Amino acid sequence: MTTPSEVPTTGTAEASSGPGDALEEPALPPAPWLRFSWLLATPWLAFLAFPVAGILQSPLTGLAAAIPLTAIVAFAGLYVYAFIVNARTLGQDGHAAVLLGILGVLTVPVFVAVGVDAFGMFTFLATYAIFSQPLRRAVQFVAVLLLAMAVVLISTDHLDRWFYLMITAGTAAFVGMIRWIDGRQQQRDELENQLVLTAERERVARDVHDVLGHSLTVVTVKAELAERLVDADPEAAKAEIAAIRSLTREALGEVRATVSGLRVARLADELESARAALIDAGITAVVPADPAVVDPRHRIVLAWVLREAVTNVVRHARATRCEVTLASASMQVIDDGVGPGAATESGGLRGARERVRAAGGTLTVSPGEAGGTRVEVHW
Repeated sequence: MTTPSEVPTTGTAEASSGPGDALEEPALPPAPWLRFSWLLATPWLAFLAFPVAGILQSPLTGLAAAIPLTAIVAFAGLYVYAFIVNARTLGQDGHAAVLLGILGVLTVPVFVAVGVDAFGMFTFLATYAIFSQPLRRAVQFVAVLLLAMAVVLISTDHLDRWFYLMITAGTAAFVGMIRWIDGRQQQRDELENQLVLTAERERVARDVHDVLGHSLTVVTVKAELAERLVDADPEAAKAEIAAIRSLTREALGEVRATVSGLRVARLADELESARAALIDAGITAVVPADPAVVDPRHRIVLAWVLREAVTNVVRHARATRCEVTLASASMQVIDDGVGPGAATESGGLRGARERVRAAGGTLTVSPGEAGGTRVEVHW
């Protein structure tokens, strides 16, 4: 039973540089509990039969009976209307407090007419207060209401009417429990949404890093090669520049696909790209051409790891040779460079390790047997 004060809304964004820059975001619709609360409130109006019966059984006639009966009818209509208005105004406390006050005033002529039998209307006051007001304020209101009922019952010696107090207290406790549980559920949902948002941000950051890190490294290597060839072999330099243009367009497309969640690395493509990147950097590449030996369940993850590992070799290792070895449930990338150093904690490898862990595998970075770095993934 999400209360109005707990329903999140989005407003209009402030203008950043002028009226034309303001973006109006759509308001969040009311929660279902709030929108249809009047349907849940309507059946309980049957309890108004108690004060109605009290009036009809009393000796009151004419105007003396018509006034309290009219007050009860108005009370019932306003009670349902209050829940509807509550949904439309998203529970602005001012509106709810005014309606609650009017409902309380309408009990007065009934109380004057039939005495403590008017307490049958107090259950509705407690319910609406718990539904429409901040929880602490609602609890205080209900406590004062129950205390007033107890004082009146004791002072008027109507011990046979204690069931009114019990019904009001029990209903308030039940509705309050629903309100409290719903509030905790809303907090949990908000936390879950924040966790999902954080995970998505981390995914985009990791994927963009992997895509751009590799692509920009290859572009840098090709640009350096084109710079050396521009005088000695202009045609070869033009070919490298054309390759740079193609790589940048491909990288742009990959970034767009990554942001939209459509980017899927293919191991065969990454093997080919790794071989080309290593050769362009002047590193002897021993890279298998066919990924068929790898279990299809692991190929996407290994493709991402291969991309990051080769990027680190080209960028940091100062290696002359790099070998990639594939097996059904494992992969090794070994170079003869300067060793892992701080690479084990680099952002790219940390993201790759998270990918592997999420897939149930393990990624380790260690010194090679003859120097250099060994990046190994296995399941």
